[in-house]
Amino acid sequence: MGRAASLGAEGLVIGSDPSCDLVLRDPRVSRRHLEVSAAEDGRFVLRDLGSKNGTLFQGAAITSATVDAGATLRLGASYLRIQPAPCGLALPPSERRRLGEMVGESLAIRELFAVLERAAESEVTVLLEGETGTGKELSAQAIHEHSARRRGPFVALDCGALPEGLVESELFGHVRGAFTGALAARKGAFARASGGTLFLDELDSLPLRLQPRLLRALESGRVRPVGGDAEVEVDVRVVAASQGDLSTAVARGEFRPDLFYRLSVLRVALPPLRERREDLALTVRHLLGRRGFLPSSAPTSAIEGPNLQRLIAYAWPGNVRELRNVLDRALAISPGAADFSELRIALPGDPPALPGLPAEGARGELVVRNDLPFAAAKAQLVDAFEARYLGALFLRCEGNISAAARESGVDRKHLRTLLRKHGLVPGGAS
Repeated sequence: MGRAASLGAEGLVIGSDPSCDLVLRDPRVSRRHLEVSAAEDGRFVLRDLGSKNGTLFQGAAITSATVDAGATLRLGASYLRIQPAPCGLALPPSERRRLGEMVGESLAIRELFAVLERAAESEVTVLLEGETGTGKELSAQAIHEHSARRRGPFVALDCGALPEGLVESELFGHVRGAFTGALAARKGAFARASGGTLFLDELDSLPLRLQPRLLRALESGRVRPVGGDAEVEVDVRVVAASQGDLSTAVARGEFRPDLFYRLSVLRVALPPLRERREDLALTVRHLLGRRGFLPSSAPTSAIEGPNLQRLIAYAWPGNVRELRNVLDRALAISPGAADFSELRIALPGDPPALPGLPAEGARGELVVRNDLPFAAAKAQLVDAFEARYLGALFLRCEGNISAAARESGVDRKHLRTLLRKHGLVPGGAS
């Protein structure tokens, strides 16, 4: 990952042999797998050197081909991209510490803010790439809110959350009777977003058969509802997002290259939280403030101490979304907390630490007190069971009483009474 080689006048050879110009540690790559050389017209000539597993370009095996810069190739299990040598972009970091609902003061986030600010000033299509929870939808909203389209609608469509049979209707709409269940005509996301911004999330999940229609809508500014004959003109600025590298999907033959080039006029990589840990205190203050736990005027120094150090030490694979869930859980299981230092921060992998719920290693069988009257001994045993069961249930359901009621089969009102009794939610027993 991340290996590169410069292409000189004589070209270069790629393979697993140490003598190659670019050496790949991939058992499925031949010793001398592929040769790349520059053509006179600024393009690049590829020549497979009789490799065992072949060279794939846009999902098809090639023996020789001429490609443009930006082409992504597959050799064995490895992906390579031909691209110009990186050069510095004269774009100073933003002076902002907040853009829309995103906050931060690290260099990485301020560089992102600078790019998003420039993107908002134009009408170009933007492709946001980043891990889950890095704020792709928030970035799209920030672009919209700082653009000339801010008074128009912002419509978000998660392509990965829709059944394949409904994606076309959700994008382009349908007329009455277009399919079973279409009892009335319905506008699609393009029509609903006309005059504003359309955010297409998880675009790498878009079925291949619909990609030509999306490309035509982007190029022409017109869509045709499912089952309809007439096209509808739309005025939409599209911001797309993908968790993975779309150019890799192009190399696998799962995404159309022409659609990829149309969408990636401006490609923006969102930094993960672990690469900007200096933003944690500011982000925690922002999230807790939105939940009413801290006043909006609280200084960043209110977020400090062992709790902050634990958050900084964690890797955050789920990024800001995971941080938000951790804080919500802490608020749910710390009803009497007066400040951040008193919150019970439970990170993935931590042993439970709830009232009546012993930590791992301290668990034992419930103790039956035979030195007490029967009723008193039974009541003590039931209390210990309730505290342990409810504590584990409430932690697993991340403080969501409705989810805990469904999972336990206990009436929601009665469950809340039990949770209050054992100090798991605010208020005494009722």
